[in-house]
Amino acid sequence: MAETTDDRLRLLIERIERLEEEKKGISDDIKDVYDEAKATGYDPKILRAVIRLRKMKPDDRREYEAILETYMCALGLE
Repeated sequence: MAETTDDRLRLLIERIERLEEEKKGISDDIKDVYDEAKATGYDPKILRAVIRLRKMKPDDRREYEAILETYMCALGLE
């Protein structure tokens, strides 16, 4: 029984390690795309903000934008 448990644990650890490697590879690819965008003249910080907004549900995005506008007005930034 212990050998089966040990094998299962080893397989789980190996799977996690492979996925971590894939995740690192994807992260590197994303960084390369941001670098390419920057070299083309786009602002990576703005691109990240746009991507974050696009991930939001429309209602959540509208709420976020309304609160942001309220705060900006309160601070005299609008």
